[in-house]
Amino acid sequence: MNHYFFVIFRFNLVVMKRSILYLGLAVVLLGLLSSFVFMSGNSEKMFLVSTKYGDIKIKLYNETPLHRDNFIKLVSEKLYDDLLFHRVISEFMIQGGDPDSKNALPEAMLGNGGPGYNIPAEIIAGIYHKKGAIAAAREGDNVNPKKESSGSQFYIVQGKVFTPQELDMIESKKNINLKNQILGKLMMAPESESLRVRLDSVKKIGSQESLMNFIKELDPIAEKELAKVGKFIFTPEQRKLYTTIGGTPHLDGNYTVFGEVVEGMNVVDSIAAQKKDKNDRPMVDIKMKIKQIK
Repeated sequence: MNHYFFVIFRFNLVVMKRSILYLGLAVVLLGLLSSFVFMSGNSEKMFLVSTKYGDIKIKLYNETPLHRDNFIKLVSEKLYDDLLFHRVISEFMIQGGDPDSKNALPEAMLGNGGPGYNIPAEIIAGIYHKKGAIAAAREGDNVNPKKESSGSQFYIVQGKVFTPQELDMIESKKNINLKNQILGKLMMAPESESLRVRLDSVKKIGSQESLMNFIKELDPIAEKELAKVGKFIFTPEQRKLYTTIGGTPHLDGNYTVFGEVVEGMNVVDSIAAQKKDKNDRPMVDIKMKIKQIK
């Protein structure tokens, strides 16, 4: 082999190896950069809720994108600026976001306002009403069976710490309510005409004992149907959460939780402790301003 050719060959080989090495490094770096961009794009959005009692720093969950994006939109439009925390209940929650609360008169009833639309429910298993949780307010099941959220009203959970026995009682109450719902649907079913006739007969008798006996007869049917849909049972995670950190466990599964407080729970506590009227509205207005900080 010609020496000159050999030198060129070795030089080209070295260059090729270095090129491959650089190309490999470039691919790795591009991969890391892409991951960083992807992670940054999916990082949780942060907001600052400012009040006269201090600031509350909150983050929104990516698991509830409809609520997250709607909140971002409303904050960018400054809808929340100068609205009130119009409903506060100690050891429960503080609620705000009603557009009607802006410049509302002291006697005005609040809590029915919104942007003119609802948000589909995003009730996620494993996301609970722990202390500091941020959730969407909504109308009751009787007019809102799909549990759709208010377009703007939200609440921040203050809650309290529960004993295991209290959680047992909540479980029992929730399952009784589920059974009552099942019985209500059963009695309205076309094939239940005979049951409706018997119920009318029991009502005419007017005896409390007869009514209770009729309900007892229906209980096995309700239990069987409840077993199909599944009883409400607190998970070990929920029990640990509510007996240590605290919250409002009876709301789980009924309202969309879409974020949580990162800093400033002392401000939430201060707001929840304020004197209020018979409608739970603070006697002295508590205004908010919200801005996105990340």
